[in-house]
Amino acid sequence: MTSASSILEPHSNPALYVAAVSTLYVDLPDTPLRASVPDQRQAHIWFDRGVPLEVVETALLLACIRRNARPTDVPPLPRIRSLAYFQPVIEELQEHPAPGGYLQYLRLKLRNIVDNSAPAEVQKCTFSDDR
Repeated sequence: MTSASSILEPHSNPALYVAAVSTLYVDLPDTPLRASVPDQRQAHIWFDRGVPLEVVETALLLACIRRNARPTDVPPLPRIRSLAYFQPVIEELQEHPAPGGYLQYLRLKLRNIVDNSAPAEVQKCTFSDDR
């Protein structure tokens, strides 16, 4: 028997999961003001596949930060029009899970980007000249 508290958890209730994913999605920069029916369907697919809400949020934030990390001298990317845009990042995180605390780091990083409306700083080279 399902307890009342478990049906109020997004991981066990598809409607709450889809609502949570939709809210995370539309709160991001460069996304639509509301989730479309195909977006809601995509969220339901992730629920059916057992993708944890934390993985979805991590993927959404990571993709947005990566988009913002582009050089300033290149044309801006078009707005994100579909939740399906994030599927490759979800697959990446399922193959290579993010370390503990990474989601909190991404939340702060995106908040700083949005607050400052400036591109994210990205390391230009993996190796320093001091090898």
